[in-house]
Amino acid sequence: MYRLASDRIKEWLESSNKALLVTGARQIGKTWLIRDEINKSEYDIFEINFINQPELIDYFNVEISATDFLVRLKMILPASYQEKKTVIFFDEIQKCPEIVTKIKFLVDDGSFLYVLSGSLLGVELKNITSAPVGYMTTIRMYPMDFQEFMIAYGVSNATLDMLKEKYEKLEPVDEYIHNKLMDLFYVYLIVGGMPEAVQTYIDTKDIRKVSAIHKDIIEFYKLDFTQYETADKKLKLKSIYELIPAELNKQNKKFIFTHLNKELKFDRYENSFLWLKDVGVALPVYSAENHKVPLVASMSSNVFRLFDSDTGLLTSCYPDSVKMELIKHDGSINNGALFENAVIQQLVANNLTPYFYKKVKVGEVDAMVELNGNVQLIEVKSGANYKAHKALNNLMDIEEYDFDKAIVLSSANVEVEANIKYIPVYMTYLIKAEELSSSVVDVDIKGL
Repeated sequence: MYRLASDRIKEWLESSNKALLVTGARQIGKTWLIRDEINKSEYDIFEINFINQPELIDYFNVEISATDFLVRLKMILPASYQEKKTVIFFDEIQKCPEIVTKIKFLVDDGSFLYVLSGSLLGVELKNITSAPVGYMTTIRMYPMDFQEFMIAYGVSNATLDMLKEKYEKLEPVDEYIHNKLMDLFYVYLIVGGMPEAVQTYIDTKDIRKVSAIHKDIIEFYKLDFTQYETADKKLKLKSIYELIPAELNKQNKKFIFTHLNKELKFDRYENSFLWLKDVGVALPVYSAENHKVPLVASMSSNVFRLFDSDTGLLTSCYPDSVKMELIKHDGSINNGALFENAVIQQLVANNLTPYFYKKVKVGEVDAMVELNGNVQLIEVKSGANYKAHKALNNLMDIEEYDFDKAIVLSSANVEVEANIKYIPVYMTYLIKAEELSSSVVDVDIKGL
């Protein structure tokens, strides 16, 4: 299946003089994508997996010099693998994180290209005392977004090009196409972006089989939680993760940490929330007290909403009846949490950092992101009354703030009304920062 990270890995293979680190949550397709891109290139691949080959942990994780490390690596490399033509792939490096400290020397030596990957790296690499700054390119992968899902399902490039054009020109999509894409988006809410779940749905169209995969992935996650909770008694990872669906389904989606234990305070749990964020299984969206760039300057670190990293994993926690009602577009159920989770998941995959805004005199706005130097306000609506957004109107009507047009994401077609852009929720993947056409800056210092 096509992944957007493919182009970045391909670019690294063709021109980079650094090592590559591919990180992200379990089961999102990191290993498969790395193998696939290297196999399509001119390079051979030699893979070391520290879970499947645990004996190599002690082999490499000893107090030796970088030179001796390279000697040990070459000793296990088959003779057919040539220097300058081989990529060494260290997978599951969370089991042997000290390899990262050797990368600087290995890159300088230049015998091979090196790619590293693994899960839980957001936690494990924090303990690395000598990170190779300037010697490693990092790619953060996420579950498949809706664009990748459409491509996997067979949506044509012509349709994707049309959607981009309609989004940029703010023109409505042909109603027949729009309805088809909304049908597909509702399926995406159920299937999500875990590659095995996507492939299973494409092959079988069987939601029950997809749900079984989701449950297996969640159990894998919980196994990780248990291991880390055993090592650190202060962590409450499993309890927090299991509360996400219930907390999002409430009218006030702010995560209420006292639901875990009324006697304990936030700082008792803060490391647990950060752990879930760092390993990529949960997405905290913090409150920003201000609405000016940079939003992080007014971030409130103990007021946040907690979303699931994958909408399919979230939906799998609800009864089967909810999934069937989603397929039927049953307006009697509240899809708000699912729509909003899918939007937040997509914005994060677009390398944007969403915040939410709430003031007594204004109300609550679902999301704010920094886009091309400005703050973009975003509201998510799942029902038919998508033009009812009092808080957004209140904020937009304050003249001194001078916001550009806000975006309302819903199941409706493209429309512009006053200072509001109504965009179909399936177009969220197009909300991205503009790429610089050139990054070359030349300063004339004559006369200095």
